[in-house]
Amino acid sequence: MESSEMLLGVHCSVSGGLQNAFYEASSLGIDTFQIFTKNQVQWKERVIDTGEKAAFLAGFLNSKAKIVFSHASYLINLASADETLWGRSAKALTGEVLRCHELGLAFVVLHPGSAKNIREEEGIRNVVTALKTVIAETKRSEVRILLENTAGQGSCIGYRFEHLRQIMQEVGAKRLGMCFDTCHAFAAGYDIRTKGGFESTMEELDRVVGLKRLYAIHLNDSKKDLGSRLDRHEHIGKGRLGVEPFRQIMNRFKHIPKVLETPKEENMDAVNLGILRGLITGG
Repeated sequence: MESSEMLLGVHCSVSGGLQNAFYEASSLGIDTFQIFTKNQVQWKERVIDTGEKAAFLAGFLNSKAKIVFSHASYLINLASADETLWGRSAKALTGEVLRCHELGLAFVVLHPGSAKNIREEEGIRNVVTALKTVIAETKRSEVRILLENTAGQGSCIGYRFEHLRQIMQEVGAKRLGMCFDTCHAFAAGYDIRTKGGFESTMEELDRVVGLKRLYAIHLNDSKKDLGSRLDRHEHIGKGRLGVEPFRQIMNRFKHIPKVLETPKEENMDAVNLGILRGLITGG
């Protein structure tokens, strides 16, 4: 299979305008990528003007990109017990979904949130309430919200597949799915370093959440050890994971969009993509 059919890419920069992401995608020869539709570390909402929207849609139409999706702001915390933060987070996610809808993006990836100073169960209930609100306020959209598994750093929810299942079941909306992050899974204690370990983890994911709910994958090696609960991304094959889990993903999940979130260092996106493409065994 040609690499162009692998739904493989990176997180692209939108510096200077959302449409500029297509230039980076073209230079890397990728058909899938992730973007931020607004500044990911600012609360200020971003209104996409008519010209930028038209330029983005034209870029999409004229590019080789098959799937483009967004990552929600890192400030969003739907698990928070702080009413002000929770409210701002729900509003921000609503805005993100609406921007994705305008731009024709397939889905938005979301970290479930941090249950700081409260029990995990209470944090999960807060996430469920927020997602029900966001989905109700964006009911005219088909944009999916993908819950990303986390490393479990601090008080983060989502480091166990059971957390994601509970959220999905209690929200009960078809617009919810999952994004699987390799570094996060390993840091959370899922040992995917070997073929057998990867298979066991995927079997568990299928049993708990369902692989049919898997819509995207983040490809990251890990700087830290198994079960460390530390979210530290590394270049492919340069961390504690090695290349085997990526070999499994590249050959088992050809139909699922896969993007790198490795450190942004000069030429390393191209290097990492080359390694991943080299793992394809054909067929």
